[in-house]
Amino acid sequence: MRTPLCYLVVILLFVAAIPSACAQSNVGEGATIEPTILIDRPTAGMLHRGNYYISANFYQRGGVLFNVSVGLLDRFSFGISYGGTDILGSGEPEMNPSPGVNVKLRVIEESSAAPAVAVGFDSQGKEPHRDNPKRYTIKSPGFFAVVSQNYAVAGNLSLHGGVNLSTERDDGDKDLNFFFGVEKSLGKEISLLAEYDLGMNDNHGNALGRGRGYLNFGIRWSWGKGVVIGLDLKDILKNQQESSIGNRAIQIEYVGSF
Repeated sequence: MRTPLCYLVVILLFVAAIPSACAQSNVGEGATIEPTILIDRPTAGMLHRGNYYISANFYQRGGVLFNVSVGLLDRFSFGISYGGTDILGSGEPEMNPSPGVNVKLRVIEESSAAPAVAVGFDSQGKEPHRDNPKRYTIKSPGFFAVVSQNYAVAGNLSLHGGVNLSTERDDGDKDLNFFFGVEKSLGKEISLLAEYDLGMNDNHGNALGRGRGYLNFGIRWSWGKGVVIGLDLKDILKNQQESSIGNRAIQIEYVGSF
């Protein structure tokens, strides 16, 4: 029987076989594609028509989350994601209850006077899915609106801010939430990321958060031929009591074009 790990091997072999002429980059000063996501929260960056994004996120409890997104138009993208825990290791894999879906539409293009604005929906939460309450450890964005502005400051400096309304409400916390982020290039191949999610929809009722919000840091390295390797340190403020400070995750990405 095929396991999710088999699909990961297939994806990596597929990526390795893609001609470098199809490869794109979303990291560092050499980026040709805007980053569409920071760590857990979206940006107003878009995949152009014919671009595609493949990622595998490796997190606690042997978890792996796969994502594939495609730019159907210059201002509209669509993607699906799926994963679970104990995919790596000797335990019995426990898959997420359903695939995630994400759609994003850019409504205003970026200019020197105004940021880009995008709206969308993303049902995919991050890290293990829980049964009580029924939700992901890090709630999905749900419905969101986000603004992004890029500046030429010793390379690239991108600022992001947004609002979201998650559809994961089994914990009784239905509040609107806000998030902010920044990306800074270091040379042509490396970017540093920082993200702060206020966690306003995860701080009362049967929620997991303690009102500190989620502070995350990450680094992305363009490894050539469109492949990006990333390391994330998440929940630095230990918003979730059971979380270890600097919860680590690894991200592997590929951006290409048809």
